[in-house]
Amino acid sequence: MQTNLTELLRIKHPIIMAPMFLVSNVSMVKEAMACGISGCIPALNYRTIAELKAAITELKDAKKEGGAFGFNLIVNKSNPKFKEQLDALCELGCDFIITSLGSPEETIKSAHASGIKVFCDVTDLKYAKKVERLGADALIAVNNQAGGHRGELTPERLIGEITSHCKIPVISAGGVGTKADLEYMLQLGAVGVSIGSPFIASEEAQVTKEYKQACVDYGAQDIVMTERISGTPCTVINTPYVQQIGTRQPWYERVLNKNKRLKKWVKMLRFSIGMRATEKAAKQATYKTVWVAGPSIQHTHAIMPVKTIIERFIN
Repeated sequence: MQTNLTELLRIKHPIIMAPMFLVSNVSMVKEAMACGISGCIPALNYRTIAELKAAITELKDAKKEGGAFGFNLIVNKSNPKFKEQLDALCELGCDFIITSLGSPEETIKSAHASGIKVFCDVTDLKYAKKVERLGADALIAVNNQAGGHRGELTPERLIGEITSHCKIPVISAGGVGTKADLEYMLQLGAVGVSIGSPFIASEEAQVTKEYKQACVDYGAQDIVMTERISGTPCTVINTPYVQQIGTRQPWYERVLNKNKRLKKWVKMLRFSIGMRATEKAAKQATYKTVWVAGPSIQHTHAIMPVKTIIERFIN
């Protein structure tokens, strides 16, 4: 399966192991590179810039054996570490950066000056055309089957609209749980796929066994959208705790969000509270289980090594 993505990143298979908050780590990406795909980690998975730099250095050493790696940056005001993270990536180097939730203009300029490619998350044609004009190297088309903060359009419509109006490569994100799903996205016009949720239940993922087992026990029908993590709809597993607390924002947040002066601060507070709750559920055994995942966990039947999971997409 040689495509524009395999040429762009010099990898064997057109797959990016998607960046997953709290889940993605160096061990997972090293296994990805060893198997001929690329991997990406959210920069926010590291509390300090020193930890981020250590991860970059370790991955650069592993890359001598082949493969490609990148980092995901939240590029809006909800990420106060953005500029420091960008500087660290440009200083030490990586193959690509995936931008999310904001304008990638500054990232594109700085990354290109350091020889780093920039792929931008997009959920519609309007934004795709905007980041193409800014100089993005590829588009991550986040459809309505993705885990976490997903788009609203089907893969068919989103890939079709973007490939018809944009000239840069399109990578599909969401809805890939099998090799047949991957091949279908390529047939739609994507040059590769970004796969996340199937890797949560990997041996290398440093989350609780309960989180991993939930991805085995639950399926696509158990994925619901909640506003209670970041203020923006996000997919989670519909555990008894999620059912108990509900999926809508509290009434007082909905009222405050109508105030233009307070809206930004309310959203930042909700993001902070939601991230702490998600981190606690991912790292500790607790009844307060808010586990982020997408419907592609339907095809997860056991906790396996990253290598074995990759093999089901390429063999």
